[in-house]
Parts: sequence; C-alpha cells; structure tokens
Amino acid sequence: MLTRTIRRRSVPERDTLPADLHPLLRRVYAARGVRAAEELDLELTGLIPVGRLDGIGTAVELLCVHHARRSRIIVVGDFDADGATSTALVVRQLRRLGFQDVDFIVPNRFQYGYGLTPPIVQLAAQQQPGLIITVDNGISSHAGVDQARMLGIDILITDHHLPAATLPAANAIVNPNAQNGFPSKMLAGVGVAFYLMAALTREMQTRGRCLHPEPVADLLDLVALGTVADLVPLDRNNRILVYQGLRRIRAGRCLPGIRALLESANRLPESVLAADLGFQVGPRLNAAGRLDDMSIGIQCLLSDDAQTARQLAARLTQLNQDRRELERQMQQDAMASVANMRAEDPQLPLGMCLFDENWHQGVVGLVASRVKDKLHRPVIALARADADSLKGSARSVPGVHVRDVLEAVAVRHPELIEKFGGHAMAAGLTLPAQGLDRFREAFDAEVRRWMSIDQAVGIVHSDGALRSDELTLEIAQLLRESGPWGQGFPEPLFDGRFQVRRLRVLGGGRHLKLEVHDGLDACCEAIVFRHFDQEDAPQVQLGAWIELAYRLDVNHYGGTGRLQLIAEHLRILDDRSRTRTPRDLADEG
Repeated sequence: MLTRTIRRRSVPERDTLPADLHPLLRRVYAARGVRAAEELDLELTGLIPVGRLDGIGTAVELLCVHHARRSRIIVVGDFDADGATSTALVVRQLRRLGFQDVDFIVPNRFQYGYGLTPPIVQLAAQQQPGLIITVDNGISSHAGVDQARMLGIDILITDHHLPAATLPAANAIVNPNAQNGFPSKMLAGVGVAFYLMAALTREMQTRGRCLHPEPVADLLDLVALGTVADLVPLDRNNRILVYQGLRRIRAGRCLPGIRALLESANRLPESVLAADLGFQVGPRLNAAGRLDDMSIGIQCLLSDDAQTARQLAARLTQLNQDRRELERQMQQDAMASVANMRAEDPQLPLGMCLFDENWHQGVVGLVASRVKDKLHRPVIALARADADSLKGSARSVPGVHVRDVLEAVAVRHPELIEKFGGHAMAAGLTLPAQGLDRFREAFDAEVRRWMSIDQAVGIVHSDGALRSDELTLEIAQLLRESGPWGQGFPEPLFDGRFQVRRLRVLGGGRHLKLEVHDGLDACCEAIVFRHFDQEDAPQVQLGAWIELAYRLDVNHYGGTGRLQLIAEHLRILDDRSRTRTPRDLADEG
C-alpha cells in the first residue's frame, strides 16, 4: 500500500437531513455534500425533466419522421459498457415502439477507430439506412457526419463527451455537454439515450402512433449498468437512475442478459450493489470490446432467451479471463518500468506517458489505471497501432481534466496528436509514433499547469474513525443499503488503528488476510487485496499495531454473513504511535 496520508473529510456543522437518520449516515452524507432531506429522495419523480435536455425536441421529431417513412435505422455504438448498454436500450425501445427496421453496428476499434468515422459510414451505407443514430459517440465525428449527409443519410447524435470548438453538421444533437440547458452535465451515454427514448415514447403515445407503449423505465437496469461502468460522477440525477435500476434487478425484473452476467460473476441479483455492476458485470462487457467484438456483449443484452443469454455471458466471462491474463503480463511490464519511481520524487513527470512495443492496444487503459493508482498522477499507456502511429488510453486523478489537458496539448502542438476524445477522468488518443518523445514533454508540461508535486503524494479521504460498537455486521449492511455509491459519491471509507492477532496469505500469494483488534471491544477480519503485488509492501508481523483505511463489507463465504474490513491503505505504526492507548485513539475518533 503506497498511500501516504489519510485526510478526514470535513463535515458541515448544520444540515436539514432527517432527524431520525442514523448518526453515521448523517456524517457520511453530509461529507458528500448532501444537505437536505429531498436530496436523499431517489424516486423517479426527482429526475431532471426530460424537456430540459437541449436538442431533444428536434431529435424526437426526426425519429417520428423516420417512423412514418418506415426507414431503416442503424444505431452506431461505442465499444465499451456504456456504448453497449446505450445501443441495447435504443434498439430495444425503438423496436418496442413499432420501428420496423432497426439494427446496430459497433466499430471494431482496431480497424475503424473511435466514433462515426467515414469508413463506418461506408459500412453502414451498405445497408441503405435512412437514419444513423450514434450512442455514446459522435460529438467529434465531423468527417463521418459530412460523409453520411453527402450520401443522403440523416444523422442523430447522442453523446455525453465534451465537444470540440465546433459541432458536427448532424440533423440533431442531444448532448448535455454540447448545450447549456441541462442542469447536470454528468449523464453517461446510456443516460442520454434513456432521456431521448423517454421523450420519444411520450411523443409517440401523444400522437397516437403507439397507444400503449412499454415504458422505457423497464430498461433502467441497462441505465444503471452503463452509468456505473462508465465511472461518471453520481450526482443526484445519476444516483436516481442507478438506484432505480438496481431496484429492478433486485426485484427480479432485469433483462436476461444482465441476470446471466451477474450469475457468471457469482453475484445474486436480489442483493446486487453498484460495485457489482462496476467491478464484475462492466468488465465482462468491456472485455469484448477490448479483445474481440462488442456485438457479443450487445447481443447478450438484447437476448430475451435465458439460455442464449447464459451462453453469451459465458463467452464474455472467458474473454474477461483472457483480458485479465493479458493485463497481468502488461501490468508486470509497466510496474517493472516504474518500480523504482516514487510519487514524491520531484524529478518524476507529473504527466506520465508509457509505451511498450509488445502491449495490446485493447488493454492499455487498464495498465494506465494501475500505474495511476501507484504514482497518483495522470498516466497515458500507449501501444503500437501500425508502423506510423500509436494508440493510447489516459487515466487521470481528481482535479486534472485529462481531456482538457489533451486539447491544450493539441492547440499548442497540433502536430503531436492525430485525434483524441474523452472526459475528465479518462480519454483515448492516437499519436504519430515519431513524435512520442516530444509528446511526453508536452503532456507533462500541461499536467503541471493543473497540479503540483504536493498533490501527487497520495491522499486517502476518510470518513473518520468508527467506535467499537460501530464495527458491526449491522452497520456494514446499513451502509450497503444506503447507496448507490460510486464515482463522485464514494463508498464510505474509515480509518483506525488495530493490532494484528492473526494473518495469512491468500490468492496465490497476492492478498493479505488479517484478524485485527481495535484495542477495546471489537475484533474482526480484514483483507488487503493485491498487497504483495507491490515490491515495497509493508511486512506485517503478529502483534504489530497498524493503521488501516478501510471499507466495511459483508463476507458471505461459507453461507453466513460476517463483517470484513476491505483495506485501501495499510501502514505499520512506529513506536511513538504504539505508545498511545486504544482509549486515546477512540477519543480522537
């Protein structure tokens, strides 16, 4: 564990949260900016109204025109979980509304690149569509849109990524980040698709074209999955969408594909959490886009047959295992190259850029994420695309908007980046290979405009200490049920000092399992995942006092629920720290 500092979240002195709210939840919610009771209301009635999303009226009218024409419609998706869920949602709802001829295309990322490129338009044109709908892409696809319009194909762009200085010449654009009228800019691509389909469903019913439409709310399980998997911040609007989707899944009303993916990950639908979607289901979908063909994932989400869905989910699970093995080797290579680097080294670039001839371009984003976690700064990992170009993925840290960083580099050095796109925490790019060294320097220089070395030493934000009587299974279950937690609304993390009573190594020598005591009345299990992956991992001894930053979890292994601490940070306390009594430490909390 390489994190250096624990910083406790500040909690405002006053709020108007319900008086009967558990004191611990009050503290946690308030630290995340929740001030009033209505912010805890996650019913659908609390969603920002559909009509406030700019461009949605034009988009709905365009769809109604093509419904009347009985046009062939092609949905062009992206090759990640957000793109897959967006595609499945739009295809499903258009078909349910009576659109006669709806199909989809997902670009092979290695052959066609990202977005609505001219080659993708040519591929779609072979099916003679009257309308192309992009989901989770298209806002930067000027050339592709121009190509489609020249061929007489109408274009409807739905996206959530940041636009360039000018917008494509599409017939309609729905993107909360391309217009100013929508209060929340945090919608995932699937959230934008949901809003569009909700507006269309209502208009089709009003016009009498579909008297008893199936509500798009039936597809909120897709919205929850795509929103969590894409790591967009969970503002209240997104928390409503995720909460409602999780509620459908837990009630047994989810799509066969999502049920099959959960089962393949050994997760029970009736107790699913947002973290299960983010860390288990999402990666299975993403693996298809990284290594094979995302259409496998979309077909899984479109299937209404449980057996077919299970077969496709099994294929996705195998791809995810293959991805893990490939990632493990690439990660070892990457970690070897940064093994001697320390986050506090002032000579280390604040914007890291890594390249290896043997890396697979479908997995570089995962490598960038691992190195970012180690060095606490934005990281770009690059792989060879062809003889002349490199493709990479960027992962950032809070406070550094990596898409804006890349745009600034492109403005100052237009010859260094061929194309790029993304958002605050993640982005993709293509570079000319011969300019790699110059790009490294330019990227580091631009990141230094956003952050300092003091911000890169690593800070864990904690919700404070827990008393002995709060280290219980009941509190862990309360926190599980009080989400959804995720990006921008993090799962509660606590800190404390404990004495090690037992320890053992799990997972083939990777994980550290402990039994710890708080020095007062609480004794519980703790686990430090991937502890031994780090070369300088602390050497924990029996009887040692340690500092943990941890999440409360429920371990169901063996069929019974037990409290377990999931450690995000571990530090062995020095002699001075050990002389402080447990009662002193409890009083500090």
